[in-house]
This record gives sequence, C-alpha cells and structure tokens, in this order.
Amino acid sequence: MGVRDELMEGRGAIPRLGRVVEVNRAHPPYAMLDATGAEVEPVTAFLRDLALGDSSPLTCRSYGYGMLRWFRLLWLLGTGWERATESEVAVLTGWLRSAANPQRQRHRADAPVAGTVNLRTGKASLGAGYAPRTINHALTVISGFYEFHAHQGRGPVVNPVPHSAQRRRALGHRSPLEPTPVVGRARLRQRVSDRSPRSIPDRLWDELFTAMNCDRDRALLEIFVASGARAKELLGITVGDIDWSGQRIYVITKGTRAREAVPVSPQGLFRLALYLDAAGTPADGGPLWRARRGPDRPLTYWAMRRVMQRANTLLGTNWSLHDLRHTAAYRMANGGKLTLPEVQTIMRHADIQTTNRYLSVHIEELFDKLTEHYATPRPARHYPADYAAADIEAVFGA
Repeated sequence: MGVRDELMEGRGAIPRLGRVVEVNRAHPPYAMLDATGAEVEPVTAFLRDLALGDSSPLTCRSYGYGMLRWFRLLWLLGTGWERATESEVAVLTGWLRSAANPQRQRHRADAPVAGTVNLRTGKASLGAGYAPRTINHALTVISGFYEFHAHQGRGPVVNPVPHSAQRRRALGHRSPLEPTPVVGRARLRQRVSDRSPRSIPDRLWDELFTAMNCDRDRALLEIFVASGARAKELLGITVGDIDWSGQRIYVITKGTRAREAVPVSPQGLFRLALYLDAAGTPADGGPLWRARRGPDRPLTYWAMRRVMQRANTLLGTNWSLHDLRHTAAYRMANGGKLTLPEVQTIMRHADIQTTNRYLSVHIEELFDKLTEHYATPRPARHYPADYAAADIEAVFGA
C-alpha cells in the first residue's frame, strides 16, 4: 500500500512541520513558516489579501492553520503547491475523515467515550475524528488560496478543489429572506446535519447556576443568558461598557467588530453589582472580569471554559459556554413577549432564518404532555343496543 492509500485510510501520519506565528504587522497579522523557519511567501500573499479585505485577525489565523495542514501534506508527498491536483485534495479529505483528531484526545480516565450522548443534556460528546464542518472548512481555505493565485496568474490552471456550479448559481443572488435552496454538494464536500440549537432546560439551568461558587461566575451566567452575548464579547467588556441606568452593555460584535449595545436584565446587573462589591471596581479601561487567584489579570475564555468544565464534572453534564447564548435566544423566541425580528436584533443575527431555528420544540417540553397521553386509557367502544352481538363481531371483529 502506498503513502497516499495509507493516508486516506488514516494509517499514516502527516509530519507536524512548520508553524503559524503572530507577526508584527497588520497585513497579514499571522504568517506561516516552513520547517526551516522561513516564511512561505505564497501563503503570506494569500493571507495579506484576506487582511486587506477586512477579514478579522482570527480569520487570518484560522486560514493560516488551514494552509499549514495543506502544505504539510504537499511536503510529505513531494508535490509543489503550484502542481497540486484534485488527487492531493482527495488524499487530504480521506485523511481528515479517517484520522484521529489530537484535540479530541481524552486524558481523564472518567471522560466520556467520544461521540456518546450525555443522557442528562441530550448532547453528544465530540467525536474522535475531524468533524464534517472542519473538513469543509479545510476545502474552502484551499479553494480560496488557489482562486487568489489564479487571479494573480500563478498556480494550476484548474482549481484542485471541486466546486458545484449548481450551488454557485443558486446562491449567487439569493435574498437573505428566502429559504436556502437544496442543491447538490460538490465532490469531496461532506454532508453536514442541521441540528437544532441545544438550550438548557430550566431545571438543569438552576442546577448549573447553583454549581457556580462565586459572585463573578454567577454574574457571568446571569448576564450570558440575559443578553445573549457571545463568550468572547462578554469577557472583553470594561467598566465603561456598562450602562447601569439604561440596563445594557456594549460589546464588540463578532464579524463586524462594531461596538453595539445589548440589553441586560435587572437581575444580571444586580449580580454584577454583588461581584464588583466583593472584588472591587477596576480602573477605567481595565477588564471587568478578572481572575480570582494569582496576580491581577483578565479572565480569559479558557479560564471561564474551565469553570464550566468543573461544573459539568459535578453535575454529570456537558454544557458549553455557547449553550448559554442558545438558551438566551430560545427563551426570547419562545417567551411570547418578543417578535422574531426583535430577537434577531438582540442576538445580532445577520439572517432571520438563523433566529427562526430557535422556534423548534424540544423533547423536554413534551414530557408532561406525553405522560398525560400515555396515562389516558384507551377509549371503550360502545354500540347501540339494537345491534346483535354476533353481527357486531362479524363486522368489527372481537
């Protein structure tokens, strides 16, 4: 069996050569280095074009790692990037479908088996391999790289990543108000299931809130669910971003990177006041959320993620920080007080179809109705007294 076949079956490993580093410039803010530490110029040109097109630094970083995976494969196969074909893309797709994802390795003995469903939350644990969305993202990065260089007159004549002409025609002029048409996938693209967002039921939310052991974490959870803000948005606010009288906070929105107001409940502001009374109010411009132990420093996303992990271990659940945003959207959409466009405005969804997904019924809400349904006795049959029993049995059976 050759190297290509072994990779496609997940039996071979791609050497972890090169790296992505942050550089001291804006266009691009990240660069990809080869095994010798030299910058890979074709990738730098591609990332520079992304940065000049107003892509966020995190997008450049993500695309940099996508290119690093692609070039590692090409280095292993001894193929120059300008001579790559669909054959190499197929090898990468096969390897991603069958290889183990190192970020999914479980180090604890009591960790759930990859892909199993948590019976308390109904959420599946992350699988051991690469998710279909990850594979599709990798293909998108590579396709964009070759489209850019084809525009510059470099690289192969044909993009090595297959595309669906039908999909491009269907989505080229679609209005955001129209439903997404069903079109065929391009070759090598993975099927992605459209699962409804998972919100936290009230009973399990109360347990999670009780598991928080300090005013800071309780305030964070309350504001998460009251505002629907994303984790990185909420963790990045300062004291100057709080409008106490207006009952709102200002966050830097993902995507547009604009400073926008989001509402906060009175209970959330009350919890926040308790936290500031206990921890002290930071200086103007300083981070609002701070670590509780060690030197005074901002509370990072990974530290807050660890708070959720400890609560999950205690409760036997597998909630994530983003589930708090799902919970906020679900409560607003199904509370009967807000219209769908109003919820879209609060959640800052670009497409109202995204907001519409939160109107789905969860199985947990049907338990009481199903219990009543199962407990209802089967209706008894009654026939008029004038009919003979033998005739009824002959027509309707025993």
